[in-house]
Amino acid sequence: MARTFALEIVTPDRLVLAKTVESVTATGVAGEFTALPLHVPFLTALSIGSFGYRVAGKTEYVFVSGGFADVSPEKVLILAEAAELPEEIDLDRARKARDRAEARLAVERQEAVDYTRAKAALQRAMARMKLHQVARLPGSAPSGGR
Repeated sequence: MARTFALEIVTPDRLVLAKTVESVTATGVAGEFTALPLHVPFLTALSIGSFGYRVAGKTEYVFVSGGFADVSPEKVLILAEAAELPEEIDLDRARKARDRAEARLAVERQEAVDYTRAKAALQRAMARMKLHQVARLPGSAPSGGR
C-alpha cells in the first residue's frame, strides 16, 4: 500500500505548495476530513481557516481562504481563493484587518452585504493570527479557523 501521495495548493496567483505527504486534514463545509494515500475520490468546498498535512511524521499548516479540495487516491489538490504559509503571514496586517472587521461589525447592520463581508474578513484575520501563533508552538494544532 502506498504511504504517501501528492499535495498541491494553488491560488489564482501562484502555486503555493507542492509536496509529497502522508496525510492531509482540512475542514470542509460539511466538517473536518483527513485524506490518506489511496483515499476514495471526492470534492468539497473548504471553510476559511488552516489545514494540516504530515511529512515525515511532522504536521505542517497552511492558511486557506475558501476554495475547494479535490481528493483522489494519488493526490489532494487544493484550489484556494488565497493561501499562505505560516512564514508568509503578516501578523500586524492580520491584526489591523481584525480591528477593521470588528469595527464594521460593531456598527449597526446597515446592509446585509456589508455585514457578511465584515464577518468573513474577521474570520480570515483571526484564522491567520491563530495559525501564525500555532506554527511557532510545537505540538499545538489549530482548529478549522474558529
